[in-house]
Amino acid sequence: MKGNIKISSIIIAKDEEKNIGRCIDSLKECIDEIIVIIDDRTSDNTVEIVRSKGVVFEVSPWKGYAKTKQYAIEKASNNWILWIDADEALTNELQDELLEFKKTEPELSAYSIPRKANFLGRWIMHSGWYPGRVTRLFDKTKVFFSTDKEVHEHLITEGRTGELKCDLEHYTDPSIRHYYDKFNIYTSLAADELLKKNKTVSVSDILIRPTFAFFKMYFMKLGFLDGIHGFILAIFSANYVFTKYCKLLELRKFKKD
Repeated sequence: MKGNIKISSIIIAKDEEKNIGRCIDSLKECIDEIIVIIDDRTSDNTVEIVRSKGVVFEVSPWKGYAKTKQYAIEKASNNWILWIDADEALTNELQDELLEFKKTEPELSAYSIPRKANFLGRWIMHSGWYPGRVTRLFDKTKVFFSTDKEVHEHLITEGRTGELKCDLEHYTDPSIRHYYDKFNIYTSLAADELLKKNKTVSVSDILIRPTFAFFKMYFMKLGFLDGIHGFILAIFSANYVFTKYCKLLELRKFKKD
């Protein structure tokens, strides 16, 4: 029946007291069911904030990114799912677009959404970060999470993917300390992935790859138009590549020994 689509939103959270309230509030006008899975290692006020919002939530042992999100999908009562991270929020325009979507009869399996990121208090509109489309709205009967990656999990879709027009906001890194807290976790997970694939490390991985990462982001992707934030981001991104391969070198050495 036309105009009868209902959407469940899934969120996973750990120590997200600064973000989770904004995220949930941005969903309430257009989402029919909100499900939050909270990592049982959470040590801040995330649980109390989520409980105060009156949404469905569960404190659960950590299963990994993809498996935890797949678990959240299994708890959803609707076929259409909006996956959103705790440090993201719908713009008013995206809320309106989703309300209009619910009146349609979608023929596609999934839809991508343009995402803009706030880095150290500035919206990054270049540097290869914008529009940064991410597939987040999907029919759970035709889409599932990959489980082959420890980090940067993705959706596997049966059928075609369309596009929504309005932005999703990502409050990615409010401070350099926050950036490097995530940096250490993600570079370790990325190195573990490379080790599982039996990747080797060469001098070019440690010297050339990081240099090219900076050049690509700052010059080819026009990061210089993002001002000092674009320069910092390019340096940090080059360091991410450098650190990932250094950690892989460390892992391979220990494995060999």
